[in-house]
Amino acid sequence: MKDIFFCPEESNFYSNCLENFVFRNCKNYESIVEFGSGDGSPVINSLLRNNFDGVIQGFELNTSAWKVANSTIDEYNLTNKYIIHNLSLFNSSQPDAEYLVANPPYLPAPDDDIYMPLLFGGVDGATITNDLLSLGYENVLVLISSFSNPTSTLNLAKENGYCVQNFMVLPLQFGYYSSDPKVKNHIEELRKNNMAFYSGDYYFLAGVLFNKCQDSVVDLSNQLAQVMTSL
Repeated sequence: MKDIFFCPEESNFYSNCLENFVFRNCKNYESIVEFGSGDGSPVINSLLRNNFDGVIQGFELNTSAWKVANSTIDEYNLTNKYIIHNLSLFNSSQPDAEYLVANPPYLPAPDDDIYMPLLFGGVDGATITNDLLSLGYENVLVLISSFSNPTSTLNLAKENGYCVQNFMVLPLQFGYYSSDPKVKNHIEELRKNNMAFYSGDYYFLAGVLFNKCQDSVVDLSNQLAQVMTSL
């Protein structure tokens, strides 16, 4: 559901999160489900740098992005490791997997009539992220924005039995889509209600690995909350 091409800085950050939190921790032949694969470049780049023996099943609604991704997958002979379906994960049979990974749409706005509708993350920007954390996967890696009601996501994760096993944070400037006046004005309103956190033109993007608390020896939820609400 992301645009056909991720912002390069965001794409690289997503790749780094995948490598550090998923690929390097996966046991042999574990399976991964990806929501919103886009053009596939974050996963493809990560696969080319890591020895991963499992299978990743991606889901991408944007047909143009899906075609680009499959062309690149073929080019690098990754068809046995990375399979992308041209449909929504929410409307699929939701295959079993050890990990669910996603850089979900997180732009908040009153509605999806914005520059790039596929980036619409709901009124508070957290709707799709929160829906992903309700699917019940054992481990979930998602990117969370500080201006997209991060507190609600952390609270929902806790309600669904998740702990924060690890996270990393990237400061980003508001870009073309987040600077859309309709989006930016809405984010300012969210800020007044402690649902968005940013400073000037900067916000935080966090790569967060959630896992079911019974399997976790640590829970960094409070530390993450402090960071994401500090701006």
